[in-house]
Amino acid sequence: MNCGVCGSKMTSLITDLPFKLSETTIVIVKGLPIFQCDNCSQFLLGDSVIDRVETILSKVDTAAELEVISYAA
Repeated sequence: MNCGVCGSKMTSLITDLPFKLSETTIVIVKGLPIFQCDNCSQFLLGDSVIDRVETILSKVDTAAELEVISYAA
């Protein structure tokens, strides 16, 4: 797969990403599989990963300021 920004090769890897749900709520999803560009660090999430992240984020208690959730759990 090639990067849509610079055209370089993208590598599959596992990382942690933050998602801001509101002005006061941030969720960090740990162990998230992504594709990241070897050159410019642009990243992509696969369709199935996006679906799973949306499910995870829909269940978050937005009263919390910070929540850390494992993608695999």
